[in-house]
Amino acid sequence: MTSHSLRPSRRGVFSAAFALGAATLLPTAASGVARAATGSRRSGGWDGATTPPITDCDGWGAREASEEVVVLGTRPERIIVHHTASANVADYSRERAHALARAIQRFHMDTQGWIDTGQHFTVSRGAFVLEGRHHSLAALESGDRLVRGAHCVGQNSVAIGIENEGTYTTAEPPAAQFSALADLCAHVCRRYGVSPSEIYGHRDFNSTACPGDRLYAMLPRLRQDVALRLGSTQPVEHPRWPVNLPVNWSADPAAAAGSLAEYLPSGLLDPFRAR
Repeated sequence: MTSHSLRPSRRGVFSAAFALGAATLLPTAASGVARAATGSRRSGGWDGATTPPITDCDGWGAREASEEVVVLGTRPERIIVHHTASANVADYSRERAHALARAIQRFHMDTQGWIDTGQHFTVSRGAFVLEGRHHSLAALESGDRLVRGAHCVGQNSVAIGIENEGTYTTAEPPAAQFSALADLCAHVCRRYGVSPSEIYGHRDFNSTACPGDRLYAMLPRLRQDVALRLGSTQPVEHPRWPVNLPVNWSADPAAAAGSLAEYLPSGLLDPFRAR
């Protein structure tokens, strides 16, 4: 989602996408402190999904959004998986996870000029799940609303974006992080009635190496793990090829590699506990 080539022209694409569709404007204040998302509004025939604890924006010390966050009265059609392309640190603490969330928000707001964090949720290498853009957790709990994000060109009004801390080009995510990602995806699928087959990587839609070759190769396993959490033992069908692709999308992964590789600028987390 964050990117080496996130230039003003790409921001213009995001701005144009933000102008599309009917929307509801909600206040920017977060709804509470760290908490677990609970309950199931609609199972769609799936049951037993693990409900992960999700720290909301207040819980990790988010700034207020610079403008009112747009909440759409529609459900997402899919989930898009990202990696931060930051260091594969061995610090799995909650403090590190919260610092990461603050660093991402600073980068997105102060450098990219966005109104808030771009993605809906973040999963740290220590398996902590955090709300990204304000109101994403409340919208998820409602089961029928979606916060308009800024994580994938052409998909920000129809897809949930999940960032995973780390760089997964040649390394796989820690087992606990991957399990937390599966728990979160299962919860999203259950709340919104999204099929596990509708889990994609960022590179499926934009010219980018994200979420890294190794994590991207794990998406079939992720879809199956999510289905199992939802009570299905049937093989997950191959996802439908993405629709409404941006005009600058490339079908050649080799050509795409490195084009929009995500990153956080060096030093943004030093010292990582700074607000």
